[in-house]
Amino acid sequence: MQKVGIGVSVPRKESQDKVTGLAIYNTDYLSPKLLYAWLVTSLYAHAEIKSIDTSEAFKVVGVQAVITGDSYHLLCGPVIEDHPPLAKEKVRYFGEPLAVVIANSEAVAKEAAGKVKVEYNPLPVVNSLASALKEGAPLVHENVAFYKQVKPNEIFSKAGTNIAQHVKIRKGDLPEGWRQSEVIVESNFSLPQSNHIAMEPRNAIAEIKADGQVIIHASTQAPFDVRKILCRCFNLADTQVIVNTPLVGGGFGGKTNVQLEIIAYLASQAVHGRAVKLIESREQDMTSSPGHLGLEARVKIGATRDGTMKALEITLEVDVGAYVDSGSQMTRAMAADCTGPYHIDHVWCDAYGVYTNHTYVTAFRGFGRLSYVFAIERTMDKLAFALGIDPLELRLKNALKSEDTTPTMVRLNKSSIGNLPACLTKIKSMMNWQEGVRRETGSNKVVAKGISCLWKTSSSPPDATSGAIITINEDGTLNLNVGTVEIGSGSKTSLAQILAEKLSMDVNKIHVVMDVNTGISPSHWKTVASMTNFMVGNAVLDAAEDLVEQLRSIASIVLRCPPEVLEVGGGKVYLKEDPEIYIEINEIGNGYEYPEGNSIGGQVIGRGSFIMHHLVHMDKDTGKGKLGPAWTVGAQAVEVEFDTQNYTYKILKAATVIDAGKVLNPKGARGTITGGMCMGLGYGSRESCLYGEGGERKNPQLRTYHLMRFGENPTYLVDFVETPLIVAPYGLRGIAEHGIIGIPAALANALTTAAQVELNQTPLTPETIWQAKRGKLDDSL
Repeated sequence: MQKVGIGVSVPRKESQDKVTGLAIYNTDYLSPKLLYAWLVTSLYAHAEIKSIDTSEAFKVVGVQAVITGDSYHLLCGPVIEDHPPLAKEKVRYFGEPLAVVIANSEAVAKEAAGKVKVEYNPLPVVNSLASALKEGAPLVHENVAFYKQVKPNEIFSKAGTNIAQHVKIRKGDLPEGWRQSEVIVESNFSLPQSNHIAMEPRNAIAEIKADGQVIIHASTQAPFDVRKILCRCFNLADTQVIVNTPLVGGGFGGKTNVQLEIIAYLASQAVHGRAVKLIESREQDMTSSPGHLGLEARVKIGATRDGTMKALEITLEVDVGAYVDSGSQMTRAMAADCTGPYHIDHVWCDAYGVYTNHTYVTAFRGFGRLSYVFAIERTMDKLAFALGIDPLELRLKNALKSEDTTPTMVRLNKSSIGNLPACLTKIKSMMNWQEGVRRETGSNKVVAKGISCLWKTSSSPPDATSGAIITINEDGTLNLNVGTVEIGSGSKTSLAQILAEKLSMDVNKIHVVMDVNTGISPSHWKTVASMTNFMVGNAVLDAAEDLVEQLRSIASIVLRCPPEVLEVGGGKVYLKEDPEIYIEINEIGNGYEYPEGNSIGGQVIGRGSFIMHHLVHMDKDTGKGKLGPAWTVGAQAVEVEFDTQNYTYKILKAATVIDAGKVLNPKGARGTITGGMCMGLGYGSRESCLYGEGGERKNPQLRTYHLMRFGENPTYLVDFVETPLIVAPYGLRGIAEHGIIGIPAALANALTTAAQVELNQTPLTPETIWQAKRGKLDDSL
């Protein structure tokens, strides 16, 4: 049979179950004594909790328990412990959970939750970044100085203010950069919070056994993190907690957060350990659980007249909402890559993570890059216009290359940075850039193009680890067990392809364990940051090497030769000099029996692991450090048809070229990038979390929170450059997030060109364009 490994489009391992409806998700879990929970959430964004009356809820037949924050003296959080699982003493955002009803059915729990009466004393609302940063602003958290810092090297709060994080980048000599600059441009930008809208709402199930063992079933991207945080919050040994994660119906970063698992654990405690299932409604998923950050940015760039960029001064104010969660880490990641993929000698960046009375935030596809890239790439176009240089050529001139340094002063090489100029050259051809960026086509219509560039590294912990286990079945097929979660990206299929390539065998002969069980699955940091194929792939290769060594050792006895003259491939162990002399791996994979009955060997188990190397925490004062092993770079473009009379537009094309290092599964890679582009167009053109004057959420359902519809999608163009990353399996680079990152900026650049007005905020609705073009007081179209 022809070998099928990397570089070949193969169906996902789980695709058959998904398309036939047989796939099992977390909410499909049932047990005979399962109870159900429903959240009671805040109707205020900022208020003291005067009282919570649960008496009427208990009168509903089938209610087993009602719990509130008053019963627990508990703060949690992955970076700083500032977050009570259930609001205690006061609420800090609209939709915050403050009580949980546990009942025999979900319908009963929901009915009873409606009967819980909460008395509030409203407090002044911190409803914007500007109001949060004003002198004397109401404090979202009065006791920041007393919160436990879980990761003190990663967070720098300022007590007595709403500043939860402050990251500084100081590279070069900024005054000298301004002296060298002949043209200087600056702009302000505003991007709102948004939602993840994964197809499967967030949910969790918790059960506490009689012996104290905790069983969690969670729709999460981070089962090992769930275990770690539960153990830390409740003083449990890691052997006490088992987290089970089946297929996950989308995450986009939103299921890295550990929230419902903690609440479900508390609910199980309240009913003597019985299993409790907690599923958020779509509205709760959009308001009670975390969303995507908001940003206000100020950017100032200086360059010489030939377009060489010399200086960058940038201020990023990040709306992390009511609690830090991973908002501080995203603030740090944005600062670390603040220049975009461009070489600038003199850089000054201040990035602030700011508490507000908005929904708190967590990881979102791109980990903050989506937002700051918008600000940088819009300013790049403004600089190009001021210089009279083509926007694409300006980016080519300043693209990072080998021997340049990043804002955090990491020296780059060809392997670590890839080839952005090659991406730009390809996208120039794909978009027919030479015909011009703006064409009037008659009937008040204009066709315009916009471009942007992107880069991203992982921002992973310096000690992030992954493991892999390989076993051999009696028919010669392999079992691959890893701790990554299948969230829809096809990562488990890619890992099987990596193993197939290493062992020169058909990927269809490799069975991948889909579910993750922290008790028996090898540990993996998280399924995030586009790092699964890099981290777990390296662990798989390590496990394969271990497997090969064992197979060669046993086969050398059977074939009566030294192990070093043997090769493993195609399901056989064979002589390098004469492949016709071999033994099938299924004959020795679980021990070899001689004809007379003697046996040697035993079960062959390939074990592999990987840990990040040479990552360095950022210096508090200068930002010097290294957050990830390498960068993935790319170029993106959007073409629109704009109506100059009524300000509506149609998106005609969206294109992406990514330096993928090595494309493992071409169709899978194109699908991943296309999905990201669709999300980026949705965010750029229509998505935002709308808050009222009191901080209440105005669009907490899909009737009012608008997504891209099927018929609105443009023609998508995807291509790749392949510059190998030498420390990665077969040279691959992470690409899972990158399709979204530069698309809103490219859309804004296209519309700015079309409408001939600066568009520095999202969403880019016709109303937004009209207001920018005509002014808010002009009500005529």
